[in-house]
Amino acid sequence: MSNPTPSPETQNEAMKIAKATQKPGQSKEQTKLIAQGIEKGIALYKKQQKVKARDRDKERKKQIKVKNAGEQSQQADREVVVSHSDSTRTSSLPWVLLVLSWLGFAAFYFIAR
Repeated sequence: MSNPTPSPETQNEAMKIAKATQKPGQSKEQTKLIAQGIEKGIALYKKQQKVKARDRDKERKKQIKVKNAGEQSQQADREVVVSHSDSTRTSSLPWVLLVLSWLGFAAFYFIAR
């Protein structure tokens, strides 16, 4: 991966810092080398911050996905409970009809006699 050239703002800021820390008798070339080192440091810092921001974003998206999955499973659980209670009500209907028919047959048998 090639090093992109730093922005003019970064170069100006690095030069200001290098001149502010300049020692007496230091040549312009030495100051320029110090400024280049500062530019590299700033570029490295920015790169690290981008990586951290990307990692934070991935973690945030992961948490959102986990939260959504949890909510969906809770909703599915609620739907299963509702459908289960519906099925118990409908499964009792045949038994009720069976008992009523037997009572009807018994009543008819005793009345017809």
